[in-house]
Amino acid sequence: MRPEALAEPSSRGMGHRTAQRAVEILLEVDPAYRCPTRAERDAMLVGFARHRKVLYGAAFDVIRVEGDLDLSNSDAVAEAIERITICEVKSTNRAAMGSDLKGYFFNITAAELLTAQSVGERYRFVFVNTLTGEHQEMRLAEIFGRARAMYPAWHIRF
Repeated sequence: MRPEALAEPSSRGMGHRTAQRAVEILLEVDPAYRCPTRAERDAMLVGFARHRKVLYGAAFDVIRVEGDLDLSNSDAVAEAIERITICEVKSTNRAAMGSDLKGYFFNITAAELLTAQSVGERYRFVFVNTLTGEHQEMRLAEIFGRARAMYPAWHIRF
């Protein structure tokens, strides 16, 4: 999510506002989370590609970086790839949502799935409850291990 998008009023509805709030919560509670700019995303695409890891630009909202790092420098990104975790944020504003996420239904896009598979251990889905501020990171394998059901679908837009 673009930093400037956090300040813009949303015309996309309540779900988009909940997602924006989830990113804001992460940025507030942990300085390791960062919302990369367009130039930083571009440098990250190049830096990860040098390790044969594909990032799809729309497949993540924030990143978590251990230590200081110039994300606009693709060489620095490539050298520090083990300190970068790519994060896709999934949010809810349901008060009754427990930490086990039981009953939580969410989508994983093809880009998110492909990026998670490519990046492996350095990719996380971050589930954020915007009412409680609670959040937890999970790897793709953890999600599949805990899933009670999966409903694959293609969403077509004309």
